[in-house]
Amino acid sequence: MFQYHTIPVTAFQQNCSLVWCDQTLEAAVIDPGGDIDVIEWELERLGLQLKAIWLTHAHIDHAGAVAELARKRQLDIIGPHEGDRFWIAGLPQQGAMFGFPPAEPFEPTRWLHDGDTVAIGQEVLQVRHCPGHTPGHVVFHAPQAERCFVGDVLFAGSIGRTDFPQGNHQQLIDSIVQRLWPMGDQTVFIPGHGPESSFGRERQTNPYVGNT
Repeated sequence: MFQYHTIPVTAFQQNCSLVWCDQTLEAAVIDPGGDIDVIEWELERLGLQLKAIWLTHAHIDHAGAVAELARKRQLDIIGPHEGDRFWIAGLPQQGAMFGFPPAEPFEPTRWLHDGDTVAIGQEVLQVRHCPGHTPGHVVFHAPQAERCFVGDVLFAGSIGRTDFPQGNHQQLIDSIVQRLWPMGDQTVFIPGHGPESSFGRERQTNPYVGNT
């Protein structure tokens, strides 16, 4: 069975998530933006074997600790889409701008594209490319658990910012309506910040995308 546990990290309280297969206890970490010691403590507490890093996008609060963690534990870096290559290259500058610890660029082991899948243990998740917040943003959908890890595409009551370089508001709305809503109203999403919600609730009440 698919399992997950969310850990707020960095001063931005970014929702880093551990996802794992309870048959094998093999895990991936989604968006390790920082606080590696906290992430590793949770891995130890849960008895998990970390096998990979999965990235929704390459903003500093989501990707700041990727290079260090990958090197320390010899992990594959999976994602995001190539559209975020310039954000990865700019991680040192992003870190300095927002007061983060020094962050290193990296080269993903595998870039992700719309329709790809990622696997951990016996669990398979579907990848959707959802640009708008960043051009290379992806989400990870676990239909077997009715869960989706959406990074900064959608929040409870809000949507991702589009005023960063290569952000695009209409593209973001299209990503939500065309790629997230078809996953079903009952699907619960884990956003990059703040509490979980469901796609059905946001379709009904979110002032930015409600009734779409």
